[in-house]
Amino acid sequence: MSENWNRGQIQASSRTPESLTDAQGVPKWYAVYTNSRHEKRVEQHLCQREIEHFLPLYRSQRKWNDGSRITLDLPLFPGYLFVHINRTQRVRVLEVPGVLTVVGGTRGDLAALPDAEIDALRLGLAQGKVEPHSLLKVGQRARVRDGAFAGMEGIIERMKYSFRVVLTMNSIMQSFAVEFEGDELELLDSGQV
Repeated sequence: MSENWNRGQIQASSRTPESLTDAQGVPKWYAVYTNSRHEKRVEQHLCQREIEHFLPLYRSQRKWNDGSRITLDLPLFPGYLFVHINRTQRVRVLEVPGVLTVVGGTRGDLAALPDAEIDALRLGLAQGKVEPHSLLKVGQRARVRDGAFAGMEGIIERMKYSFRVVLTMNSIMQSFAVEFEGDELELLDSGQV
């Protein structure tokens, strides 16, 4: 089954009975690191193999040398996409051409992502307010009060008429920026929005 999430896509296959009864338990979300600029090709292979996955895409306007403009759907996190698998299905994912690794945690274990992060990412993409942003180390920290990203924390940047918060998925060290009104944010350290 395929669903189009306005500016982001998810390809979801029905789970096989063996994945639901696996001794490792319920499938979880994991980040997959791919060859550079091969995210969409990896997504096609995952779809063919009926492995549930999510490739967050955002829309970008580009202008060619001849003056024409084009809209592209680009990966929000270059080199990464997400799979929803049991730990025992890791090998199936690693067999996909273009996949380099499933992102691990400490001691070589797989690092599962919280379902809430993936759900928030899907909702934010559907609202069309998400774009990539470089990882920041400094700036005001804030927590989002409500909406799709409620509870997520990030770094504030000031925009002309609103605020942009840079949220980071620490498991893959990738960031993205989302626009908010000042009253949608709660400061975590001293200062005013």
